Amino acid sequence: MTTSQPHNKYDQPVGVPVQNWQPCVLPPATAMTGHHCRVEPIDPAKHAADLFAANRAADGEDRFTYLPTSAFESIESYRNWLETMRGPDPMLHAIIDLATEKAVGVAAFMRFDTANGSMEVGHINYSPALAKTIAATEAMFLMMKRAFEELGYRRYEWKCDALNAPSRAAATRYGFTYEGTFRQHLVYKNRNRDSAWFSVISPEWPIIRAAFEAWLDPQNFNANGTQITRLQDLRHALANR
Repeated sequence: MTTSQPHNKYDQPVGVPVQNWQPCVLPPATAMTGHHCRVEPIDPAKHAADLFAANRAADGEDRFTYLPTSAFESIESYRNWLETMRGPDPMLHAIIDLATEKAVGVAAFMRFDTANGSMEVGHINYSPALAKTIAATEAMFLMMKRAFEELGYRRYEWKCDALNAPSRAAATRYGFTYEGTFRQHLVYKNRNRDSAWFSVISPEWPIIRAAFEAWLDPQNFNANGTQITRLQDLRHALANR
């Protein structure tokens, strides 16, 4: 559906009015619970041991190539880093597998622009125990739901190294729209980073939410736990109704 662009009294095109806008607030330090996982603010004393062990289960350090940190050599260094990530920005969260009650991944709310209703999800690091599971997708749904529905944000961002093909694919799968690449955006690990920018905006959320809910429905999985319909296919079908 297209909407005609408003014009001012000089016949210049201007943005669509935002009625009764009030700045957003920062996310609360409370858990988000689904059927497969719980996403809760990071507590190094509670989560560091599980997360360190889960990360050490991976072969090699390739999962850290596009993260700002490298694999941590000791639990003490990892715990110290987690202490710096407790908020208010970034606000790192642990992702808990409800079947084991173990912390198996992390993701952060970050780069808050409360005046304009924009925030980012980042520092995503899934251990092998979480990657490619239903809980992995549900965690992203729970965080997006908090941003749009509980807190009223208008824009939810995803940024990654432009060379990080798995991250770009994940953003697209979750319903983010690619907006462009910021060239020479950052220097990290003694190398250049061009950053690919993605976003979901509030008018898109209803269809994205419905697709997540349809994908997470137990009827969308066979007896082996394999998906029947892909998330992006569900979203496409909903958008074309």
